Amino acid sequence: MDEDQGPSRIVPARALPGRPPLAGRIVGAVRRTFFTRRGLLGDYDYAYLFTPHLPFMRGSRLASPFFGLNDPMPVVLALLLGLQHALAMLAGVITPPLILAGAAGGNLDADHTQYLVSAALIVSGFLSMVQITRFHIRGTNYYIGTGLISVVGVSFAIIPAAEGAFKQMYANGYCPVAADGTPLPCPDGYGALLATAAVCALLEVLISFIPSQTMLRIFPPIVTGPTVMLIGVSLIQSAFLDWAGGSGLCGGTDPPDFYKLCPDITAPHALPWGSAEFLGLGFSVFITIILCERFGSPIMKSTSVVWGLLVGCIIAAACGYFDRSTIDSAPAASFVWVHTFRLRIYAPLVLPMLAVFIICACECIGDVTASCDVSRLEVSGPIYESRIQGGVLADGLNSVIAALATMTPMTTFAQNNGVIALTRCANRKAGYCCCMFLVIMGIFSKFAAALVAIPSAVLGGMTTFLFCSVAVSGIAIITRGVPFNRRNRFILTAGLALGYGATLVPTYFSHFFTYAGGNTSLASFLDAIVLVMETGFAVTAAVCMLLNLALPEEIDDIDESAIPADMLEPDVGGGFEHGGGGGGHGGGHGRDDGRGGDGGVGLGSSSDVVRPFAGADLGGSRVQVVDGAKTATATGPSRVSGVDEDETRDMEKLAL
Repeated sequence: MDEDQGPSRIVPARALPGRPPLAGRIVGAVRRTFFTRRGLLGDYDYAYLFTPHLPFMRGSRLASPFFGLNDPMPVVLALLLGLQHALAMLAGVITPPLILAGAAGGNLDADHTQYLVSAALIVSGFLSMVQITRFHIRGTNYYIGTGLISVVGVSFAIIPAAEGAFKQMYANGYCPVAADGTPLPCPDGYGALLATAAVCALLEVLISFIPSQTMLRIFPPIVTGPTVMLIGVSLIQSAFLDWAGGSGLCGGTDPPDFYKLCPDITAPHALPWGSAEFLGLGFSVFITIILCERFGSPIMKSTSVVWGLLVGCIIAAACGYFDRSTIDSAPAASFVWVHTFRLRIYAPLVLPMLAVFIICACECIGDVTASCDVSRLEVSGPIYESRIQGGVLADGLNSVIAALATMTPMTTFAQNNGVIALTRCANRKAGYCCCMFLVIMGIFSKFAAALVAIPSAVLGGMTTFLFCSVAVSGIAIITRGVPFNRRNRFILTAGLALGYGATLVPTYFSHFFTYAGGNTSLASFLDAIVLVMETGFAVTAAVCMLLNLALPEEIDDIDESAIPADMLEPDVGGGFEHGGGGGGHGGGHGRDDGRGGDGGVGLGSSSDVVRPFAGADLGGSRVQVVDGAKTATATGPSRVSGVDEDETRDMEKLAL
């Protein structure tokens, strides 16, 4: 177990004279925790969590106390914040199994789909405990888990690769198809997805033993950023199809008679694809999410997606869109392995799956770093490095265990970091309560059946917002970690060009190979190449990684952050405030206080935003011409002049 969970050595009670026996101490701790006001409620401002942010409510509140990793915490607050964590990740946990079991995946029946939703919640709950607890591997310096509130859920990165694989399986006969071309349920295809994921997850286990700094040099933000963005972009397509009525055959150009209406002609309140009623249902979810963000209380903001889903379901139920048959036929309780799938490796899926786990490892590093930051723990040094290593190792092992428990790969969830920051609670007790609620939700299969019965339009309105947040996360990785110089713009352009093309026209590579022989090994290898080339994020990752290694680093052109020469007046103290520290251009050494080094401009490498401010010391300037534009570099004393204080403040706001 992690060393920060308790004393490193337990002293026997008999060694401490006058100390009460163990049984007495346990009884006393239970009494103080569950039978005193301080133990149950504490001094927390519970009204803060439920007070909406309305325009006429301007009163400020006292800051709530911060609960550190192992601080004493009231029971009621731990349960309340644990439920908040569970609700914050609920939509993200249930969405991948719904998609992979639906028309875009294996076309499984309602019974199997309900089971997969239950299994996703149960597996997420148990495997989150592994990350939160953090185990020390005896005799080594390695750990399993982060020891933080690092909850795990089903990875979104698997969805684009799995959708492409299922299309290929139906095309090559691996999955059955009806005489009229309608795809039939393919549980064997889902089993092949699980087996392939279990084997490929071992790559992430191996990656965990590579120092995080080394791995980030191999997969820097210029590789992971556009890759994550392409994952989100490819997911938005299926979400938008659901918003309009369904992503199955009813959304095609010439659907069979059974799918002339969505979701099919036998469904209650069936309508043509793209009907105004469907679009209105999805919009009710989308606008509710926006209203929660604007006017909601802290607990509503962190669970806005769930509130949007709830409002959409209420409207759909009132208008007769719900089919209660799946809810009525569902058993009262469920657990993992109620349904099993035949495990068999699908060779063409191996290469895309390896790319998925590389992305999962990089995402895990970013999520754990963010968790350390909002938990007020160190983000550098040996303890931080051990949390990174333990988190990636637990991610890989969790994915293997999840596959054996009939669930697709698991990874850490980033949205719970927002809950930590909002509630000022990084205590593991809240994390354990979150795990408990997830397991309970999964065991009661009526709850999972109700989620399966949600109309596609309601689900599409929610998943469109959710998947776009994945794309925005990729953009954030790029903007925070990639300077926009010529070299990096070229790499991003080349990678995104092919990635966007493969995402928008996913069948462009289907006719590249014309082999029709009986060599199954060769056919599987060619299918793997086709699947990789038709998976947009895999193409982007490969191109960006190769170009990042092949193209040499060059001295950045100063026109990226050029300073107009007419803003400079020689021989008077002045300078530039920069958002980060680091080395200066032109051989000088920049500083985070805005001072330039000798012979260089004081620009920190961690940011590409320069904010001029009056009175700062640049350390000198001279004017030179780069690509026909006058710019300034540091050679002697200077100051920013010709700009009054009001203009300076306006420029600072614009830069921010």
